[in-house]
Amino acid sequence: MPDSTTQDPKGFVVHTAPVGLADDGREDFTVLASTVPANVSAVFTRSRFVGPSVVLSREAVRDGRARGVVVLARNANVATGAEGERNAREVRDAVARAIGVPEGDLLIASTGVIGRQYPMESVREHLRTLAWPFPEGGFDRAARAIMTTDTRPKEVRLRCGDATLVGIAKGVGMMEPDMATLLTFFATDARLDPAEQDRVFRRVMDRTFNAVSIDTDTSTSDTAALFANGLAGDVDVEEFERVLHEAALTLVKDIAGDGEGATKVIEVRVTGARDDAQAKRVGKTVVNSPLVKTAVHGCDPNWGRVAMAVGKCSDDTDIDQDAVAIRFGETEVYPPRAEGTEADDALREAVAEHLRGDEVVIGVDLGIADGAFTVYGCDLTEGYVRLNSEYTT
Repeated sequence: MPDSTTQDPKGFVVHTAPVGLADDGREDFTVLASTVPANVSAVFTRSRFVGPSVVLSREAVRDGRARGVVVLARNANVATGAEGERNAREVRDAVARAIGVPEGDLLIASTGVIGRQYPMESVREHLRTLAWPFPEGGFDRAARAIMTTDTRPKEVRLRCGDATLVGIAKGVGMMEPDMATLLTFFATDARLDPAEQDRVFRRVMDRTFNAVSIDTDTSTSDTAALFANGLAGDVDVEEFERVLHEAALTLVKDIAGDGEGATKVIEVRVTGARDDAQAKRVGKTVVNSPLVKTAVHGCDPNWGRVAMAVGKCSDDTDIDQDAVAIRFGETEVYPPRAEGTEADDALREAVAEHLRGDEVVIGVDLGIADGAFTVYGCDLTEGYVRLNSEYTT
């Protein structure tokens, strides 16, 4: 289980500060760096409308080595043209000079409002004060400083042999199909083969952060990265993958539970699919359905919403409603066990009781083959509408 008492990984330092990206004085600027060269694995949004931060970071990770990342929260620096690109490079390059590394050894990430320039006067003023070395640790400060509309910081620490893994994340909305309005960074002092590290990271991301959806909207700024500096020595790769998966899944569930306006986490487990890709597609269709989300929010035992959502996958012609099974928690609601069972009061009450919990598990077995995938999301509430209708005001 996640352990907040676990020490930080060796050789990682953190700097956070307020630089005026918003007007409330909160820390909104973060540098996470390794004091020695590190392997880096990263994945990014597939949006066709990305900002310069994603472009620069894709270049930085190309050789599999990086020293860290600089993060600006509450300003996406997207759709800001040539000036936005110049500003991103200036920030990244200034931080690199301050810590004494080549510019191409740093990633940069931005998240927040689209279409606004950085307030470069206040940003430059802070950049001139950067003093290396930064204090070790501070991941808790970084987790808070990268937040936008998050209501709480998201952080996890786990051990793997003699090594430590720390993960931080932000993200509560605009989360589909690959990651989220999401930033997530993992740091470990484990020593890993670069190619194996990359394979492990991508497998874990596919089963965790690429399995979460809040509102079907795709962010322009998604960035996920793992830095491994090797200072704690070798670890068992299979054990590391298990630990990384546990850490990532912890953050994913925290993100889903903190979805904008959310009150419940929804977990959709699809089994019996033709393959894992079909299972993921069906699961996303269910968890993204506004009718399913609102039924969960209202604790309405209307399991027909799930049947409807599965039926929307019209291109999957091998889905046969007579072979499908649907359950809420441990309660199977379809196929009906006898005439009229679907309207039985006892069955509806069992479903309603499950819906009253903080975590709702919906099971869908397609009865085709052995493909399986689990996706994560949240309910849809009045709070989501209120927050997003007032986002820039």
